[in-house]
Amino acid sequence: MALTGLEIFKLLPKTNCKKCGMPTCLAFAMQLAQKRAKLEDCPHVSQESKQKLAAAAAPPMRKVVFGRKDAQLTVGQETVMFRHEEKFYNPTVLAVTISDKLSGNDLNSRIKAVNSLQFERVGTKIGVRAIAVTNDSGSPEPFAQVCAQAAKQACPEPGRGGWSRERRANNSPADSSTSLGTSLALILVTESPQAAAAALKQIKDTAGTPLLAAATAKNAEEMAKVAKENGCPLVAKAESIEALADLSEKIKAAGVEDIVLNLSTGSLKEKLYNMTRMRVLSLKKVFRPLGYPTVSFVLGGSPEQQMAEACSLICKYSSIVVVETVEPYAILPMLTCVMNIFTDPQKPVQVEPKVYAIGEPGENSPLMFTTNFSLTYYTVESDVEASRVPSYILVVDTEGTSVLTAYSGDKLNEKTVADAMAKGNVASLVKHRKLIIPGYVAVMSGKLEEATNWEVMVGPRESAMLPKYLKEVWK
Repeated sequence: MALTGLEIFKLLPKTNCKKCGMPTCLAFAMQLAQKRAKLEDCPHVSQESKQKLAAAAAPPMRKVVFGRKDAQLTVGQETVMFRHEEKFYNPTVLAVTISDKLSGNDLNSRIKAVNSLQFERVGTKIGVRAIAVTNDSGSPEPFAQVCAQAAKQACPEPGRGGWSRERRANNSPADSSTSLGTSLALILVTESPQAAAAALKQIKDTAGTPLLAAATAKNAEEMAKVAKENGCPLVAKAESIEALADLSEKIKAAGVEDIVLNLSTGSLKEKLYNMTRMRVLSLKKVFRPLGYPTVSFVLGGSPEQQMAEACSLICKYSSIVVVETVEPYAILPMLTCVMNIFTDPQKPVQVEPKVYAIGEPGENSPLMFTTNFSLTYYTVESDVEASRVPSYILVVDTEGTSVLTAYSGDKLNEKTVADAMAKGNVASLVKHRKLIIPGYVAVMSGKLEEATNWEVMVGPRESAMLPKYLKEVWK
């Protein structure tokens, strides 16, 4: 638990030497408590005090990293219960299972299906981030073999999500979107220390750092030994919060610091209730035995049922969710949920403000503008593409707000549009000197004409009407 200023003061040398830049040790302690000073600024603090203060200042939830070097995944280290309090930092990792009972073409097809679960939404690439190999056979040999094959073949590929859509060649904002990396992380799902050791031996040079799942009260000592020897984070699995807290302490005492928690029983209602309790205990009470990220397994049921349960667990508060389905229509809503929950509420998703060419426009093609709020831009872009009329879209910087929001906040006016036109050098792109504006801001047409000396054409209020407008009204 965070220390108060007086508690910190008791650990300081109390020399009032002023070398820290403060007039007294008490003043320095108060600044430390408010995180406005660093302990290193005190030259006389003892090593024992440093250790105590460092332990007290540690985040309430530990950060755990796993996966390959080119695509490491980070979970945990969250600091708030609700996104509006600050933000959530490390997005939930979605993983899909592969059974070690599969072999040959069936195994290859399953791995390929998982690899293809990559999508694009409002310019951001999203997708499954890990493969969870399950030891359904109960034997070390097939488990190790499937883990090795998964480690070798687990690479996200373009396809279902449209990464290779034609517009990528047309200067789309998605060209600069964040990559998911070149390979998927591995989660080894077995309660057999022998199977875990055999699999880790097979993949030690190809899989980076896998997540080992799971240690229980019965096998904790052996699984902790395997995890420690291989430098892997370890899942602690128990049926109650109390048992989970005891188990995490036992694993930590065995030398494994990176732990992920798994509540293994209960209905969805009970899981959500207990996950919330764990979050409160770890963040609000700083109860260290529960201060770790969590993993939930959603196995069985229809793809629709898995989708509904997984989305609920993403919201409350699973750091990793493992599902069985490989149906894209079920996976995409889960990934969309992750994207929405982990978006910084103070920083709307934006596209780069500039001119985008849709199709192969020329000097007689229509020119229109919209704002740099991603959802607005991609809606307009999609509707312009649907019209089959090559066009230019001028994106105006409105700090990531929509058309009406930007206009009401005076972030979208004749000056901002005129400046965007000048920066985009639109006069060199078209010769007709006509600008189509969103119908919802028709009121600014007069001032915009005065500011730009361009003819302003009022477009439809809803972008869905753009195909008809471009075909019938634009001339």
